Amino acid sequence: MNKSESTTLLKIGALAQATGVSVRSIRHYDQHGLLASTRAQNGYRAFDAVAVTQVKQIQRLIATGFSLEEIRSFPGCMLLIEGAKACADMKDAKRKRLAILEKQIAALERQRQRLRGMLIEGGRHE
Repeated sequence: MNKSESTTLLKIGALAQATGVSVRSIRHYDQHGLLASTRAQNGYRAFDAVAVTQVKQIQRLIATGFSLEEIRSFPGCMLLIEGAKACADMKDAKRKRLAILEKQIAALERQRQRLRGMLIEGGRHE
């Protein structure tokens, strides 16, 4: 990050536009301690440029099933630049999330096979 990026503050609307996330969601993340904002003299929230990366990372984690509480449990990881090596806590959480998803997929596959079997039987048990 260069010097001008480190001093650039974004209003909440500009952050929303830069990330494709609603203003309401950004306020929610800020209230839950996932983002650090300052207050301008007019009382509006202001975010530094790293918040763009943080919001995108929060969105990726939410899309893979992490709750805001889980995301909040590794705050140091949220400061990483996109594409940077993830911290150990976050990697461990991702491995655990993947294991849970794999178990759910296996259970759904068994349900699908049972349902297909019932359909093949021609509904004799209906």
